[in-house]
Amino acid sequence: MPHDHHHAAGPGRLKPSEARKISGAATWASLSVALILTATKAVVWYMSGSVALLASMADSLLDLTASLTVFFAVRYAAEPADAEHRFGHGKAEAFASILQAMLVAVSAALLLREGVAHTITPVAIQASGWALGVMGLSIILTLGLLVIQTRAIAKTGSVAVEGDRAHYFTDLGANLAVMAGIAGSVFFGLERLDGLAALCVAAWLAWAAWQVAKKALDQLLDRELPEIEREEIRTLAEADPRIIDIHDLRTRASGPLVHIQFHMALDPDMSLADAHEVLVDAENRLLAAYPAADILIHADPHGAAEPHGAAFFGGEGDGEDGGH
Repeated sequence: MPHDHHHAAGPGRLKPSEARKISGAATWASLSVALILTATKAVVWYMSGSVALLASMADSLLDLTASLTVFFAVRYAAEPADAEHRFGHGKAEAFASILQAMLVAVSAALLLREGVAHTITPVAIQASGWALGVMGLSIILTLGLLVIQTRAIAKTGSVAVEGDRAHYFTDLGANLAVMAGIAGSVFFGLERLDGLAALCVAAWLAWAAWQVAKKALDQLLDRELPEIEREEIRTLAEADPRIIDIHDLRTRASGPLVHIQFHMALDPDMSLADAHEVLVDAENRLLAAYPAADILIHADPHGAAEPHGAAFFGGEGDGEDGGH
């Protein structure tokens, strides 16, 4: 039986406080980058009067707003359950991620429009030293931020941070497309290169937006955990000779949390105290692997003739029932 599960990534694998610490650091970095870039672009725009920089500053303000949303969502998602939210607040992360996916999709659509226009009708690129300097700074800071975010996602599986990362990929992609356009025009005389680069980036961003939205929707719609994790949960839960079988297993992720419930078939002659002990032992095995799990176990007397539970939710009918 595997023991060292708590090092794996994904929802439920870290205590909410630990997940909040890691994801929170990534959101601080995101806010810092957005603030630095907004302030820098504002100063350079004031000095140069460049309309392109004004537009870029507006884009950074949008980044700042989006990062603020994720900043608060990650912290709210890690708050303990309360009287109004007995299952916790984990889905706040998924809502923030959906917002980010929408922003990325809009960015992709705008970039697609620009790419088509610039490919059909090449436009001479106005590139002042100031604008290039700001773009260079933006690329360096964004690359650093993406590294921090990627590490946080690897440890926590946070869909909110993943959405924020996709959003910053849009900035990086747009800046690289502009740089490619400038290089192509100045060094190779390829005036359509920026348009073609923008089209490639737009297609990639559209795919990224869909991937982010899909993961968030999976959580919002209570999709089951991946089969490999379900099997791991089953293996951990059944690791007790007093348990006859596990059936009607249901799982779902909610931000940094997971919810696990199943029926456990036990010897019908077992005392209630002994049955309780078996259940608590199973809970503790699962909590060792999933410290942020909300676990609900229903004990069944093995061989009981009467099925129970609403069939609508797959009770007694998901093909896993060996206890009735």
